Amino acid sequence: MTTVKFQEEFSAKIPALTLLTNLGYTFIPPSECEALRGNTLANEKKSTHQIILLPVMRDFLAKQTFSFSGKQHTLSVAAIDKVMHELNPAMNLGLKAANEKIYNALMYGVSVTEFIDGKKASPTIKLIDWQNIDNNKFHFTEELVVQNAEGTGNRIPDVVCFVNGLPLVVIEAKRPDSNKEGKSTNAEAISQHIRNQGQAEIPHLYAYSQLLLAVNGHEGLYATCGTPEKFWAKWKEEHSHLGIAEAEFVRLKNHKLSNEQLNVLFNHRPAKAKDDYLSLVAAGDLTVTDQDRLIVSLLRPERLLDMTRLFTLFDKKAGKIVARYQQIFGIKALIERINTLDDTGAREGGVIWHTTGSGKSFTMVFLSKALIWLEELAQCRVIIVTDRVDLEDQLSRTFASGGVLTDRDKKDAMATTGKRLAEQIGKGNERVIFSIINKFGSAIKQKDCYNDSPNIIVLVDEGHRSQNGENNIRMQQTLPKAAYIAFTGTPLLKDDKTENKFGKIIHSYTMQQAVEDKTVTPLLYEERIPELNVNDKAIDAWFERSTSKLTDKQKTDLKKKFSQKGQIYQTEGRIDLIAYDIADHFQNFKQQGLKGQLACDSKASAIRYKKALDKIGTVTSVVAMSAPDTREGHEAVDQESKDIVQNWWKANVNKMDEKAYTKAIIEDFGRDDGPDIMIVVDKLLTGFDEPKNTVLYIDKPLKEHNLIQAIARVNRLHSKKQFGYLIDYRGILKELDTTIEKYQDLAERTQGGFDIDDLKGLYNRMDTEYKKLPGLHSDLWAIFDGVKNKQDGPALRQALAPKVQEVDGKLVDTNLKKRDDFYSALTAFSNCMKVALQSATYFEDKSFDNKRDLYKRDLKAFVDLRKQVREDADETINYDEYAEDIRSLLDKHIAGIEVKEPDGAYLVGNLGKDVKPQDMSDDEARNQTDKITGRITKMIEQDLADDPYAQEYFSKMLKKAIEDAKAMFDAPVKQYILFADFEQEVKERKVADVPNDFIDASGKLNKHAQAYFGLFKHLFDAEFLNDKALDNDKLVALAFSIDDVVNTAVAEYSINPAEIENAIHMKLLPMLFGDLGLDNAQKLIEEVLKITRLGLARG
Repeated sequence: MTTVKFQEEFSAKIPALTLLTNLGYTFIPPSECEALRGNTLANEKKSTHQIILLPVMRDFLAKQTFSFSGKQHTLSVAAIDKVMHELNPAMNLGLKAANEKIYNALMYGVSVTEFIDGKKASPTIKLIDWQNIDNNKFHFTEELVVQNAEGTGNRIPDVVCFVNGLPLVVIEAKRPDSNKEGKSTNAEAISQHIRNQGQAEIPHLYAYSQLLLAVNGHEGLYATCGTPEKFWAKWKEEHSHLGIAEAEFVRLKNHKLSNEQLNVLFNHRPAKAKDDYLSLVAAGDLTVTDQDRLIVSLLRPERLLDMTRLFTLFDKKAGKIVARYQQIFGIKALIERINTLDDTGAREGGVIWHTTGSGKSFTMVFLSKALIWLEELAQCRVIIVTDRVDLEDQLSRTFASGGVLTDRDKKDAMATTGKRLAEQIGKGNERVIFSIINKFGSAIKQKDCYNDSPNIIVLVDEGHRSQNGENNIRMQQTLPKAAYIAFTGTPLLKDDKTENKFGKIIHSYTMQQAVEDKTVTPLLYEERIPELNVNDKAIDAWFERSTSKLTDKQKTDLKKKFSQKGQIYQTEGRIDLIAYDIADHFQNFKQQGLKGQLACDSKASAIRYKKALDKIGTVTSVVAMSAPDTREGHEAVDQESKDIVQNWWKANVNKMDEKAYTKAIIEDFGRDDGPDIMIVVDKLLTGFDEPKNTVLYIDKPLKEHNLIQAIARVNRLHSKKQFGYLIDYRGILKELDTTIEKYQDLAERTQGGFDIDDLKGLYNRMDTEYKKLPGLHSDLWAIFDGVKNKQDGPALRQALAPKVQEVDGKLVDTNLKKRDDFYSALTAFSNCMKVALQSATYFEDKSFDNKRDLYKRDLKAFVDLRKQVREDADETINYDEYAEDIRSLLDKHIAGIEVKEPDGAYLVGNLGKDVKPQDMSDDEARNQTDKITGRITKMIEQDLADDPYAQEYFSKMLKKAIEDAKAMFDAPVKQYILFADFEQEVKERKVADVPNDFIDASGKLNKHAQAYFGLFKHLFDAEFLNDKALDNDKLVALAFSIDDVVNTAVAEYSINPAEIENAIHMKLLPMLFGDLGLDNAQKLIEEVLKITRLGLARG
């Protein structure tokens, strides 16, 4: 039997070569390749710069024709020479520019001049036939010897694939077994690619490259020219009709090569290589690896051409980008959807849900490229709709830098007013139009504003946010047959209005998938609540004293404009305390050249933080905010805060255009030597991407999709980032509720100089919307008509609780519809209240004087009731209309860091779990028990990995608890209590035979010392410990001594893990040798080192 081989040649290269053969590529042996490249001195061991397979490209060009005077003509030799000359890479421009120049030649062709019967013709000649794949020639070779840029040596890429003689793909192959523990050999392959693109290396090869692959026989990654290591991506073929079936992978992997194909692959190799290969395939079918999947998925001829033409773009900031798999399948699904028409002749639309941070803006640009290049959609125009000026600007820049819009096109594309938008819709011919949704309000009043063509595609960015209500209806009336595509990064709910407005979810890519794919950086959450004596009673008392001279109307207005706690949060002592904490905490990130953001609740706070940080002097900062509003009472409650903001703005921005100021600070922040921390209020908290941004310090009550959008500021990939950090000074994750918050003031939302008609529609709607409140209030109470006592909270709750009954032989929750009606009615009432609270007329209308407080009380009560009902029904907790279950989202994707937590603070995973057993139904108890069991299993596997004895103990206890629970099958509440108590024991690491010596006077557990104590019990039986006179007192003393040794070593050698381990070993061996003997001491020390490594890895 032949031995398994793991060398690079056998495990990675030969499988790649055979698979490429089966994909339809023709192999060219290295010696023949040299001749095709025009290297006449190859026999003398001389190499060449020249990469193109010259005869192959010339043959392709010779077959191209152009039309002139009604006849087809072939190219002259001079024209072919001109094209070949144009294909020499312009390396004097640098690799990126040279690559882009050749890419543009591939996409658009090369212009030549021909003279036909004395008349001048200027045809553009294509280099690839994108429509008829069979008209192109696909070759590949191995061990391509390329002379470096300085002519002093060679580099030899493993495999290169050519299309019409142009080297579009470079593959580096490695063996699968790495000599660096925990690091894939693909990292070496990527490193070689990056090195070879260097100026003195072989950039002239990479000037042609469209796809780069790193493979090791087991798996592979892909990228393109200039991609940093962190952004090399895995490929996952989607299991849908749009993807490649698994059976096809198996067929291609195991399709037998002909003798001719085998000879050409193996003739230049030792005979044994061919024998070994034939022996391998004769032994049975080969397993498909992730390397195979990558090669088939990306290098099938039609896929390679698609990837090059549709899924590659050049961005002014990010460089050259090749799409990730979710973008490609999202767009394929979209194109399929857009190409279908309904019964009325309208194009179908839908929702693309790609999690924030996964490249949504680029997905929109890739889609626009597809619309330009695909013949079936060439007649379509695109309208891009956003709900904020800054987002409109960001997207138009992305489209322009992605090559879809020129600067002149970009200017024409902007719908500056409703009137201009109406002209563009009704009469314009621009391929791309940008508009803010509010402009549809005034545009529809123009007579031109109507177009019933189905050849219009409306892309709505952040579809979850404000694409509802009157403006959305107006948009759909204006363009009745357009395809509406909503892009959102915020998870959607089953009853979410985003889906209802735009149709079904066409494609999804969740945060969980993004973290798994390393498309975004995982997040760590840490709560650092400053210790202040703050309680609601004191705040309310302060508020009453401060407003004693105001009328009730003025008090209401004041509460609307400023949350009660605002003043407390802005106190100088609190801000100074947090500023010192931030300055200290940020030092480690500063040393690595990373950046941070501080989110504040007001402009005044932002400026106070800036002053405090400047005074400390160890971090630099910049403030991003919109211009202050000079109207009295608008910016802040107190005159001092208003003055601070006005004075700061005058001193720092003054007459400078706000847009120019924002642009300048973003550019400044992006520079390595720019400010460390950007202090933000609302501006730049969403829709702002800086990969170096690593820490978000939160001092504002972020909620719902705003929270999800904000945390995405730190989840972008960067080579120096292992995690994004959320540092919370507000306790936001345990205070999520749906009490009405201060919405961004109307004036701030509409800054930017819109046409006055655009604003009228909004003001009118706000001034009349509140009149719907009585009807919506009645609708809400009508749901509880059957409840006799409307003040009885439990009765209201029971009216909506799940009621499972048998209907037509099926178990059905008969209250499901009633709950859905309640949620819809509450959302409608809540949304109307939000608008009412921003409307001056609502507060002036005397007919509402006796209802305002009632509506607020009822809204708060119903919001609380909804929370309870959702728990009863075991539904995801939904705070308001748009956000998905935040607790679950953060539970999965934000790991808690252990800090000394004050009473009332808790890990993200413990959110919303203080359930009272006596209030539970049996179904609730069963559901809660299942959740707890899952959490306990995870805690034992992961959290207790640093305490093997506790891990072993609780694993046994969990099995016992499960057995005990079976005996209580008919008492689910008792089961719940059993597991809830057990969960608390696991959290507190209460191991039965471990003494309490490891808990200090303040109640804090020294978990590492306890773990070292447990190691003695874990490794040695009781008889051995007795023989050695190692009782509990002696073991406790040894555990603390070990802990001291470890802490000292970590402190002294914190930047060198190897030195840490060496120091621990040197100190512990003499300490333990006498009691345990050499072998047992070594065994225990190894376990101590494992715990230390885990501690270091967890930070």
